[in-house]
Amino acid sequence: MAEPRRSVPRKARTFHSVEPEAAERVSVLRRLSLKGFKSIKEMDLELRPLNVLIGANGAGKSNLVSFFKMLNEMMGGRLQQYIGTAGHARALLHYGPKVTSQLDATLVFQGIKRADDQNTYRFVLRDAEDDTLVFAEETLGLLKTGPRGRKAPNLSLGTGQKEARIREEADRGEGRPKFLRHLLNQCRVYHFHDTSATAPVRRYGYKDDNYPLMPDARNLAAFLYRLKHEREATPYHRIVNTIRLIAPFFDDFVLEPTGARQEILLNWREKESEQVFGPYQISDGTLRAMCLVALLLQPETELPHLIVVDEPELGLHPYALNLIASLFKMASHHSRVLISTQSSPLVDNFEPEDVIVVDRKGKESVFRRPDLPKLESWLDECSLGEVWENNIIGGGPH
Repeated sequence: MAEPRRSVPRKARTFHSVEPEAAERVSVLRRLSLKGFKSIKEMDLELRPLNVLIGANGAGKSNLVSFFKMLNEMMGGRLQQYIGTAGHARALLHYGPKVTSQLDATLVFQGIKRADDQNTYRFVLRDAEDDTLVFAEETLGLLKTGPRGRKAPNLSLGTGQKEARIREEADRGEGRPKFLRHLLNQCRVYHFHDTSATAPVRRYGYKDDNYPLMPDARNLAAFLYRLKHEREATPYHRIVNTIRLIAPFFDDFVLEPTGARQEILLNWREKESEQVFGPYQISDGTLRAMCLVALLLQPETELPHLIVVDEPELGLHPYALNLIASLFKMASHHSRVLISTQSSPLVDNFEPEDVIVVDRKGKESVFRRPDLPKLESWLDECSLGEVWENNIIGGGPH
């Protein structure tokens, strides 16, 4: 093992996990159990307020992110479309249907004020004809674990369906299906990688397509326009002021709907200039930073219950990276946050208890929390990123 770089010793730590009060939240995603999905043969993961996935290339971090992408598509009634574009069943099942015939997922939501209330959503997708997947099981569960604990009967939503039936069941009433569908809809994946000339975020959008912020930020201009013109515009001004810290030349957005269709473009202005610039005159890194800042500084009551971001460090200056890390930590006081990263400078901004180490062992991805007591002596002389770089906690190439 390489000799770690020396750094300024950190002050003594107390390892603990704090559950912040969540704004307007009834339940939070506490646990995810997943079997048979891509490189994830079997995983049982507790989700804390802030979760930072670290690991080598190909370890399986992005596969966990893609599970939540699949969940987003399921809740939108587009599961079969997702399966087709993702490579069909042979690409989604662990080493294909000859090795794994089904994938099994259970999401456990725990009450905030009533921590003994646990609502679960479980689904099993089985290999079917035409290299696709259909539901072998879809159930809702309720468990009360307190002194008067009880388990309500599981509610089966059927078998053989191609799309999630929780959607149509939720439309029929006010019970568990509606409650759980709302929670599942609030587990959102964001990817701001595409900042090319043809990226949707650089193009015109409809003014009223302003909520929620889309996964690729294609409606960022409309989203910001709405925040700016709401009675309480503090979130908008907070976003603008934070962008100025990252891009000192930036003054403000110029958001003006035009034409009969009320289309809007992400125009902006420099400081001490009346010249209006368009979205094609924003650098890739600055545009990604704008997207992240808008996502994380939107009103607390509008934050998704789970925010998933893959490689937020792309194209960001180290100062911007540190600032974005602080915004992730702020957001984790109101939502669950899950980040996948390859950046040790970004990891330096977090605590060891936030980290999930992902290693590839044989043909499967293994997700685990680091052994915190063993880290204390290392962290007296090394940063957390340096500990990772030197493969002390794993998560590196083998």
